[in-house]
Amino acid sequence: MKEIRFSVAPRATGHRANNKGTMRWNELSTPALTVDADVLERNLARMADYCRSRGLGLRPHTKTHKIPEVARMQIRHGAIGLTVAKVGEAEVMCGAGLDNILVAYPVMGREKLERLAALALDHSMLVSLDGETVAEALAGAARQHGATIGVLVEFDAGLGRCGLEPGPALVALARKIMQLPALKFRGLMCYPGQIGGDGEARKRDIVRVAEKVELALEAFRQEQIPVEIVSAGSTPSAFQSHQIPGLTEIRPGTYVYNDINTFYQGACSIEDCATRVVATVVSTAVAGGAIVDAGSKTLSSDPLRFGPASGYGYIVEAPDAPIVKLNEEHGYVDVRRASRALKVGDVVTIIPNHVCTCVNMHDEVFVLRNGEVEGSWRVAARGKIR
Repeated sequence: MKEIRFSVAPRATGHRANNKGTMRWNELSTPALTVDADVLERNLARMADYCRSRGLGLRPHTKTHKIPEVARMQIRHGAIGLTVAKVGEAEVMCGAGLDNILVAYPVMGREKLERLAALALDHSMLVSLDGETVAEALAGAARQHGATIGVLVEFDAGLGRCGLEPGPALVALARKIMQLPALKFRGLMCYPGQIGGDGEARKRDIVRVAEKVELALEAFRQEQIPVEIVSAGSTPSAFQSHQIPGLTEIRPGTYVYNDINTFYQGACSIEDCATRVVATVVSTAVAGGAIVDAGSKTLSSDPLRFGPASGYGYIVEAPDAPIVKLNEEHGYVDVRRASRALKVGDVVTIIPNHVCTCVNMHDEVFVLRNGEVEGSWRVAARGKIR
């Protein structure tokens, strides 16, 4: 896999190869975040093939991996561009030579808007927004820098987070943007993040989202305003996107790695989870329990949203030993019903509940193939929250 970059040599970070000159996953200094290269490639190809077969553009969200090397792999697989949430993430991707980037977030604040406008001088930039105040501030920054920025007007598809109701207010904001200097109205965006759960619940949610999209598009048809882009999508709903007429592109993010929340929504299998935290059992002193060296600062404290009511990760080697509690550096494992005894020194792998927040805890990801460490990627957009 040519994109692998030995950004930090294993020996330089305290990792030592075995006497064969290679290093296995269980020889990494723990806790360590790993990604299986073959599973990653399979996930990328599957989503790209789906979009290609359905005539949908794929603009994946980089919030999950935050790594330019992975973004390049997505482009190689046919992505039309990238999605980010923050200007800092856009700067990382642009700095790595990537282009056609959507900032799927209403950017507000003079300093951030000036940075965004500076990027737009040399890169194709899109921004989503849902209000005149943000639009006017964005136009001012773009005009000052002599840049042009594309805009997607966001509508609420049912999540209740950001976005106008489909209808006249949506059209009015688009007209306002068309009148502002240095901005170009490119289309519409929504985030159907409420789509999830079991098959029947997902079907009902998809029908409701499709109705919202149709309402939005009908309002623009009545006013004879062309809509070039209709952007939506999430990982749990990705492979049903063709059931929402009118979409031109989707923005899944988690699909590159997948996680336990995605698994319990039925959107992937355990074998599709490419990223795992390698951890070591460091204590079994308390009866019925074991402690691993992966706590909230390693796995993140995000709970399960689907499936079991509790748990902070899935131990692949002991799936009946749930992680029931996290401190900053301690993971509490309940071994009372475990079919495998966990001993101090055992090395295990944990699939996180929410891979996006887990990745943001780590400086680097170790790339594995057939259990051997091939190299590492720096999580270059880690902590880019502004």
